[in-house]
Amino acid sequence: MSVSRSEAAKRREFGAFLRSRRTRLTPNDVGLNGGFRRRTPGLRREEVAQLAGVGTTWYTWLEQGRDVRASREVLCALANALRLDRAEQQYLFQLTGHQAAEIGLAPKPEVAQPLQRMLHALTDQPAYILGRRWDVLCWNRAAEVVFGDYSKLVGDERNSVYMLFGNPDHRRLLVDWHDLAPIALGMFRAENAGHAGDPEYDRLVGTLMTCSPEFRYFWQKHDVSHYTAIHKRIRHPTADRMVFEYNSLTADDQSGAKLVIYTPLAEEHTREKMKELLHGSSR
Repeated sequence: MSVSRSEAAKRREFGAFLRSRRTRLTPNDVGLNGGFRRRTPGLRREEVAQLAGVGTTWYTWLEQGRDVRASREVLCALANALRLDRAEQQYLFQLTGHQAAEIGLAPKPEVAQPLQRMLHALTDQPAYILGRRWDVLCWNRAAEVVFGDYSKLVGDERNSVYMLFGNPDHRRLLVDWHDLAPIALGMFRAENAGHAGDPEYDRLVGTLMTCSPEFRYFWQKHDVSHYTAIHKRIRHPTADRMVFEYNSLTADDQSGAKLVIYTPLAEEHTREKMKELLHGSSR
């Protein structure tokens, strides 16, 4: 009987926690159109359900503390939808009996020192180093002033495919998102053909299948793409339009790491804007 009361208490706390996280967010926080003035603060239940890729009724039952079970993938999707930080994600999982290690906060792989030195020598070119699964492992200051502070992202949030499909702020930066997204996903699929069945890889795909209709659509097409050097047009929040030449160099140490470099072009006065951004960030 005591176990049953304990489980019921956890379900009630789980529902209350979801509700508290939902009411602290605004539609703008998650990339939704807020529409007319709202009677109550925060997101609506149907908006959270939409962001997480679950049914509104089922999500409502979760908030009500009913005896319904959420899978690991759904919990990840809810955590992403509600913009939970690391501690909040752990708490969410613990309330449901899952181990915190299942959230996907894997230890950061080591990056070879020569590759890191090459990265930080690129002072005017935004650059970062990706791991095998396209997680952003380290970055330079130029990348931070253009794309934001990667240190604020935890777990799968710092994965470049997740940012492309599951991070509204990052998505808004890309002027040609609708053209770039399927190409990038095709490149990711081609590079990771040998990782199917790997828990970290499968969890990332499962999370994005749940939370992103666009990812689900493109992923189910099974398209693959070869690496292509392209131009990326960025809509920066303060510098406005910027154009970069995108290239990546794969390390020859069998680690799977790659150095991604964005070279500022003359178009849209990107070189001058890049210098201004770097100067402003150093004040």
